Parts: sequence; structure tokens; C-alpha cells
Amino acid sequence: MMAEQLFNLGQIVATPGALETLEGTSETPLDFIRRHAAGDWGDVCKEDAEANNEALWNGERIFSVYHTKIGRQKLYCITEADRNSTCLLLPDEY
Repeated sequence: MMAEQLFNLGQIVATPGALETLEGTSETPLDFIRRHAAGDWGDVCKEDAEANNEALWNGERIFSVYHTKIGRQKLYCITEADRNSTCLLLPDEY
């Protein structure tokens, strides 16, 4: 069962780097997208979590940080302020 989606994700995309990072793990891009959409911001700092919570109401960008189970590699998940797209990417692709 998926948790409630709190905001529109728009077009969902993932970069080749993010997809390559997930190869060989039991995780998929949607595992992270679902957490993001449900308001689980992952490993962001307190200030970014507060900004995300405010962005649910004021229409700003929403930014989450996750780590893979294997290798503990960092992934960003970003929904644009206009809610037209959500992207899963590596930090160096930002």
C-alpha cells in the first residue's frame, strides 16, 4: 500500500547516473519517488525539511535526499516549483 501522495509529481524522470547507481540493488527509482511524494524527505537537514513542508503550501521546489541500501550512495529527488516534473539524480548531476 502506498502512502498518500501529498503533491503533484508531474513528469517523472531519472538520470542515467541514478539508474546506473540502482543497478544491482533491490531498489527501484519508484521506491524513492514514492517516499518523496509521501513527504518522507530522507536525509535532508532540518532547514530543508521545513522548507519542503512549507513548499507543499507555497508552491516552491521540493528537495529530498536518500541513500541506497547497498553502497549507501546518495540520490537527490527534486520536484520543480511548477510541479511539471520530478527528477531522481545523483548529486554531481545537479
